[in-house]
Amino acid sequence: MQRTLSIVKPDGVDKNLIGEVIKRFEKAGLKVVALKMAHLTKKQAEGFYAVHKARPFFDSLTTFMCAGPIVPMVLEGNDAIKKVRDIMGATNPKDAAPGTIRKDLADSIESNIVHGSDAPETAVFEIGYFFNATEILK
Repeated sequence: MQRTLSIVKPDGVDKNLIGEVIKRFEKAGLKVVALKMAHLTKKQAEGFYAVHKARPFFDSLTTFMCAGPIVPMVLEGNDAIKKVRDIMGATNPKDAAPGTIRKDLADSIESNIVHGSDAPETAVFEIGYFFNATEILK
């Protein structure tokens, strides 16, 4: 079993897509083992996306991520990281495969509904950023 973090971003929350996103993950056999709603400060968003600090999109990404509430969740299942990324689709909805969250629901490369960890090490950091051990089902 593998765990990963996914976040319904502010645009997904604003569009009332929380349930749709979770439904797609659960339909693929993933189990939600932690879930909450949060509203990030700019500083918290910058801390979460610190790996992208030198990138030109860092400021707009972090501003977007604190523009409204988000729903971080921990998902568990076989090959969970790859499965979540496949269900999400390519970062740019124009490049995403039909049937993926981003192709079906997203508006742009930044307003793309959902975030997912990209590697086991990233998942550990990201899960720990939002959840402590007592908030995750065993």
